[in-house]
Amino acid sequence: MSDAPIPSPVRRAFPPNWPARIGLIVLAAYVVYASTILDITWKRFLEGFEHGGRFLSRMFPPNFAHDKLVLLYHGMVESMQIAVLATVFGIALSVPLGFAAARNLSPAPLAWTSRGLVALLRSFHPVIVAILFVKAVGFGALAGILALIVASMGFISKLIAEAIEEMSMKQVEAVRATGASFLSVVTMAVLPQVMPRLIGFSAYQLDSNLRNSALVGLVGGGGIGATLFTAFQRFDYDFVLTIVLAIIAIVMIGEIISGWTRRLFQ
Repeated sequence: MSDAPIPSPVRRAFPPNWPARIGLIVLAAYVVYASTILDITWKRFLEGFEHGGRFLSRMFPPNFAHDKLVLLYHGMVESMQIAVLATVFGIALSVPLGFAAARNLSPAPLAWTSRGLVALLRSFHPVIVAILFVKAVGFGALAGILALIVASMGFISKLIAEAIEEMSMKQVEAVRATGASFLSVVTMAVLPQVMPRLIGFSAYQLDSNLRNSALVGLVGGGGIGATLFTAFQRFDYDFVLTIVLAIIAIVMIGEIISGWTRRLFQ
């Protein structure tokens, strides 16, 4: 009998992942199919550059006339008011909803019901919600505030619930062992752990609401978006550029304040 070693089967370092390959092929085929039925052509794409160039040429130079700046000022102030009010009320409503949706604190029926509500609030874009509120309460800032409150609740409550579920339960169990009430458990054991993240979420939501306040205004939710929509209707493209520059400046300032706030409470 030979004592030669039995050769081991050859193993490939990177075996082919056929499910992934087939999935990529199917995805590529669907992209090609969707492009053909949506009338996406190079001709339209190249013509878009020409049309866009003419449109941009009509926007320069921006219009800084006194009457235009007055309209810009009132629109921006209203947008900031919409964003601040929506953020404050949205966070106030999101905190109890987020606690109710946390599966490690709430009973299962309450937690799953709350999570269903959160999913419902996150199902629609703020512009769609704004259209519904415009139909319900009419044009103006109220519709924009209500739409952004819904958007804030869908975002903040989900993140609060996830932050609570990821926290350490040792502090909660220690406070419960003293016979403390549920409110005391939340105050002494839960909030100290999730408060820094809640402040970060709130700062980010304020920044997001500043941007979205312009979007909801386009459909009648008040603020600078309404001013922008009116300028488009009047073909006042140089004033459109002024509004766009102002929105960019406000969003950048909000981003700086948001980042500074998150660093301050970390």
